[in-house]
Amino acid sequence: MEFLTETELSVPLIQIVLLLGLSTMAMLFGRTKLALLVNYLFTLYWGYFLNRDLMLETFQNAEHYALAYFGVGIVIALLAMVAFIRAEN
Repeated sequence: MEFLTETELSVPLIQIVLLLGLSTMAMLFGRTKLALLVNYLFTLYWGYFLNRDLMLETFQNAEHYALAYFGVGIVIALLAMVAFIRAEN
């Protein structure tokens, strides 16, 4: 648990502004599920790509866990997109 309380992750301000803008626009147009998906994809990106070096140096055998994390994340995003498409028909 010490890792969770002492870790500092850096996220560029422009990405936070972009996330806020996209989420706000999706919510204004009544697309709540799309806003949730946008937030999820940003979180996946920040956790896997942006801070990958920190994760790899912190955990042993992190490469396997990182691939599993990213793979499961992509599967969840794809399932959400399929559900969006099917819900519109």
